[in-house]
Amino acid sequence: MLEQEIELQLVRAVKKKGGRAVKFMSPGFDGMPDRLVLLPGSKCGFVEVKAPGKKPRALQVVRIEMLRALGFKAYVLDAIGQIEEIINDIRTA
Repeated sequence: MLEQEIELQLVRAVKKKGGRAVKFMSPGFDGMPDRLVLLPGSKCGFVEVKAPGKKPRALQVVRIEMLRALGFKAYVLDAIGQIEEIINDIRTA
C-alpha cells in the first residue's frame, strides 16, 4: 500500500466525522507533519503519514516531539487500521 492511499483514507474518515484533514505546509520550517486534523469541538491533531513499515526521518521525529511538548496531539500513521484510533484519540482530548 502506498502512503498516498493511507493519506486519502485518513482524509475520507475525518470528513465522515464532520472534520477536515487539511494538507499542512510550513515553508521555512521543514519536517512538520503532513496533515492537520480538525474535528468538531475545537479538537485538532497533527498526522505524519508514512507507507507501511516506514519510519519518520530524524527531523520529523524532532518536530513531532516538539508538538507533543507544546501539548498538541501528534501521530505517525502507517496503516489504515490506525485511522479510527487516531481520530478517536483526537476527539477525546
